Amino acid sequence: MCDIRLFRRAYMDYCSAVNLLKIPENDESYLNNVAYHLQQSVEKTLKAFLECVGVTVPNTHDIDKLVRMSRDNGSRVILTEWIKEKADMLTRWETDTRYDMDYYVEAERVQEGVAGVREFLEINGLKKDLRSELSDPALKERLGSFFPKDYVPKDDFEWNCLYQIFSKRL
Repeated sequence: MCDIRLFRRAYMDYCSAVNLLKIPENDESYLNNVAYHLQQSVEKTLKAFLECVGVTVPNTHDIDKLVRMSRDNGSRVILTEWIKEKADMLTRWETDTRYDMDYYVEAERVQEGVAGVREFLEINGLKKDLRSELSDPALKERLGSFFPKDYVPKDDFEWNCLYQIFSKRL
């Protein structure tokens, strides 16, 4: 069974980005930090799904590479068009926002990123509210049959992640 903590960290990076935008310091340098957290959210989500299918993930921040690895290795991640189209931009957000002192992400791109990453996370079940499919007790019980003995997810977020991981077997 894969480690849910990486999914949780991916979600927290997204929440950090959203919360940073609420602070009224919206200069371009500040927006770089928001973009960085959005990139980290996508990177960690892709890596978490790869680990769940037994892939040893290389030390990379290259979103396009992780997308290709996800496709090639049967990852259960659902790739949105935005993620596929913006993979190169997201990769730049990891390095350029931190190391290139002349690189600034525009506010419009950051807002687009928030929406794109939110859609990506939600479609993959990375959200706090229990996904509607799991309101069916029989389905939840069937999903629970895939877990190790005595394992009970601690919250709806974990249930959502595990549903996505095991959905093919349901």
